Amino acid sequence: MNETRTIAVGSQNPVKANAIRSAFECMFPSWELELETVAAPSGVSDQPMSDEETLTGARNRLAATRKAKPSADYWAGIEGGIEDGPDGMNAFAWIVVESSQVTGQARTATFPLPEGVADLVRSGVELGHANDQVFGRHDSKHNEGAIGILTHNVIDRKMLYEHGAILALVAVKNEELYLPANLKEG
Repeated sequence: MNETRTIAVGSQNPVKANAIRSAFECMFPSWELELETVAAPSGVSDQPMSDEETLTGARNRLAATRKAKPSADYWAGIEGGIEDGPDGMNAFAWIVVESSQVTGQARTATFPLPEGVADLVRSGVELGHANDQVFGRHDSKHNEGAIGILTHNVIDRKMLYEHGAILALVAVKNEELYLPANLKEG
């Protein structure tokens, strides 16, 4: 019988939790998984407006999750964000996953937002609410998200996060290669 691994996710959004579960299932198919969700604060603005702020939010969610669920085997934090540049506004997310030994992190694919959505975000509206307004949706951030709306669900929010989470799990899957130097020597 397989040993059960507990994964604590710093979000109660089912899309984010399911993406983390799915990534672990892909990377560790023989494991039995128990998922626990935590309402973990990001410590950043409701709508992170830069790559750095988004990564900080994911790291903060992971740290709060680890504090709330210290007995878990793995901890994960996800933060979606945007960055405005000369070619328009782009959306993405950061995923950070930690074991007792290593931390892995990866950024999802980046995709452009339409100017109508970007204008609302620039005026202070959170991306999910901007999508709902522009596309006539309700609670899209807990469903398909901007990526699902814009790709007509060819890629939905879970899939976007799942790929990033799989990449964040590279360090966990290959832990011996990513151990800090002081642990390798011992």
